[in-house]
Amino acid sequence: MTELPATPKDMKQLIHSGIRSTLLALGSATKAELSAKLGVSFPTVSKFLAEMKDTGEIAVVGMDNSSGGRRAERYEYNPEYMLGLAVFLERTESNYIVYNCRGEVKDEGRGPCLLTDAGDSLAELIEECIRRFPQIRSLAIGVPGAVNQGRIIHIPDYEALQHFDLKGALERRFGLPTAVENDMNAAVMGYSRSLDSSDNPSLVYLYFGQNGPGAGILINGDVVRGNTFFSGEVSYVPQYEERNFGQALQTRPPKGPGYARVGEAGADAVSRLIAACTAIINPHTVVFCHDEVSVSLLNDIKAKSAQYVPAEHLPRLMMSDWRRDYLNGLTHLGLTLMI
Repeated sequence: MTELPATPKDMKQLIHSGIRSTLLALGSATKAELSAKLGVSFPTVSKFLAEMKDTGEIAVVGMDNSSGGRRAERYEYNPEYMLGLAVFLERTESNYIVYNCRGEVKDEGRGPCLLTDAGDSLAELIEECIRRFPQIRSLAIGVPGAVNQGRIIHIPDYEALQHFDLKGALERRFGLPTAVENDMNAAVMGYSRSLDSSDNPSLVYLYFGQNGPGAGILINGDVVRGNTFFSGEVSYVPQYEERNFGQALQTRPPKGPGYARVGEAGADAVSRLIAACTAIINPHTVVFCHDEVSVSLLNDIKAKSAQYVPAEHLPRLMMSDWRRDYLNGLTHLGLTLMI
């Protein structure tokens, strides 16, 4: 299939995006450096920079030393020119951050659960944030359910949001580009961004959660979503004669403080899941929320997993800050939309 040529509007957006991302990545650049980096003519770059300077999106931060000709102006991006809003929704609360184009947090807060209606309560929170920060230019929303292109397709216990196009509803209401993402997909994305990109590892991020267990899976740098965007719904993985993984965790009491939300039988269920992941995708690392596990529990899980698959093939078991990783993933999505 022949690819159609980009429209003038598409080209303009592409050049704007290239200038923004380059200046943010490099810190500053001259017209000549931007022209070479983007493969765009010097006059075209000059025109775009003049427009962006007039709106306050960029600023001149100095002059380069002369090599015999006219000294070149050096430009820097104004990270406060556009802000993003990231919100994630949970059973007992909602968390949000407002951040600038460098990902620096300008404001953050928590509020009540906003999952009980078809986006109206969430819209009120967004309206309040935009009232205080009118520079907000993108929205990134995390939900505890499966999402297909911004439509929530599986979210048990929240009937108002089942099969609801949250992305479309928010974009129509606010006129801002919006990303709606599954909580664990966002978390594994956020965690992976803290790693050396050259490692390109495969990851499974496992969370027991307020709404039942879920997982985010990343292979070769890409989030695995699956044929019907149902990947990661590990609660349904059958493990025992009459119980799946989610039921195995629910039906056993905690063993003690070191076992957090997972009892001894639950540790066996987690071990079986680790063994299944090892046999199917052989991940480099499985990540747990540090509030839900302890070193002793992870050691127990590792030992139990070795009863099901050879120990040399088992992944590394790590703990991380789930809330931080989740918000980092949403921030990345929002920055991509802005820039």
